[in-house]
Amino acid sequence: MQEKDAKIEYADIIALPHRQSITRPHMSLYDRAAQFAPFAALSGYDDMIVEEARLTESERPLSEEEMEDLNRKMAVLFDELAAGRRPRVTLTHFVLDLWKDGGRYVATSGLLKKIDLNNRLVILYGSDEIESRLIPPVIIPIDRITEIETAVSP
Repeated sequence: MQEKDAKIEYADIIALPHRQSITRPHMSLYDRAAQFAPFAALSGYDDMIVEEARLTESERPLSEEEMEDLNRKMAVLFDELAAGRRPRVTLTHFVLDLWKDGGRYVATSGLLKKIDLNNRLVILYGSDEIESRLIPPVIIPIDRITEIETAVSP
């Protein structure tokens, strides 16, 4: 079968002017292009894939030696607070993930404000006097702390 030439086939209408509606406004190029935008039938699916691929760690238990070391360092920090000093500390602690099992280890630095043994919390505040008024305190559960770094020696 022989193909028909389009110029010959549509010769009667090819030279006609473009019809413009008199009752409806002309569509902008932006709106016209939106008709051909891809349709996301599974909105949020890409976010779910990224979340599923995100890795978390398991909290590892501390050994007896690590526990003793933390207790020694915590006692030194208690003495510093009792003497009216606010030592700068960096606490490495485990933060539970809100969406998945596990979490991650985070190092948080600041000036030691308080050690609350009743509620088993350590409270830090900003890195200097100006920031301590602007930045809210950081509250860390004692049971999640895995490392204490400070310039104060035990």
